[in-house]
Amino acid sequence: MKPITIKISIIIPVFNSENTIFNLVSNLVQVLKNHHIEIILVNDGSKDNSDRECRKAYEKFSSKVAYYKLGKNFGEHNAVLAGLNQCTGDYAVIIDDDFQNPPEEIPYIVNEIITQDYDVLYTYYDKKKHHFFRNLGSKFNDRVATFLIGKPEDLYLSSFKCLNRFLIDEIIKYRGPYPYIDGLILRSTMNIGKVKVQHNPRLDGTSNYTIRRLIRLWLNVVVNFSIMPLRLSFLAGTLLTVFGLLLIIFFFLQKYFLMPEDIWPAGWASLLVSVIVFSGTQLISLGLIGEYIGKSYLTENGTPQYVIRHSLVKQRTGKK
Repeated sequence: MKPITIKISIIIPVFNSENTIFNLVSNLVQVLKNHHIEIILVNDGSKDNSDRECRKAYEKFSSKVAYYKLGKNFGEHNAVLAGLNQCTGDYAVIIDDDFQNPPEEIPYIVNEIITQDYDVLYTYYDKKKHHFFRNLGSKFNDRVATFLIGKPEDLYLSSFKCLNRFLIDEIIKYRGPYPYIDGLILRSTMNIGKVKVQHNPRLDGTSNYTIRRLIRLWLNVVVNFSIMPLRLSFLAGTLLTVFGLLLIIFFFLQKYFLMPEDIWPAGWASLLVSVIVFSGTQLISLGLIGEYIGKSYLTENGTPQYVIRHSLVKQRTGKK
């Protein structure tokens, strides 16, 4: 990387990574020793000894590390947003806490975003070393994002990415309690680049993305960053209504003109299917509307994006 006098903020959402986070910070400091950096650790309600390890990293590298412990587990995207609100760098690199994103790639992607003048640079991999279930969830979320929020089809929404200061300042304007970082990026810019990097196997533990977390992420994308589900609900209701009217016309014509002598049998099966289909459609529509109204209520009620219980940080200088 060219010796440009820029400051790089490295944001790491930390969750149950007591066995990796200190070594990761040490590795980052060593790899980026010739760069002006700040490493922002955001402990997202870890239940292990991550707090101890983050404090140890701060004590050893206090000139380069800032540590924020959240009051509870708010979720990865909330933790990243907390880090973006605290960072002071010209560029921010978001990286996982498990060594699957090699620190050695950071100078390369920062140089790429500078030379190509992108607002955001996403990384992608030849082969992801996630568990099958995590990969499946990522593919599903990728399809949802393409359909609902206008993601380019050839763009992989990796958690390992780099943002410039313009985009950071736009993202942190968001005040809702349910952020989706990629949704905030895509509604702010289309000056997007991508670059291939290495993806390593997870060094310790298993992925923290459970079925519940993946569903919550999907609902976050659906409800908070698109009104497409409401439009689809309206379309489904319209089509079913038209279908019902056509059936009425068909039955009327058949009864009084086509086969006037025909005696209709009792259609319990068809009646039951019709009730289930129409009732299910109504309940899905009501559920979607409820999600929108409920999250709007929580937003208006002042539900916080995150709560910082305590922080360890020295006086820093930068853009913020």
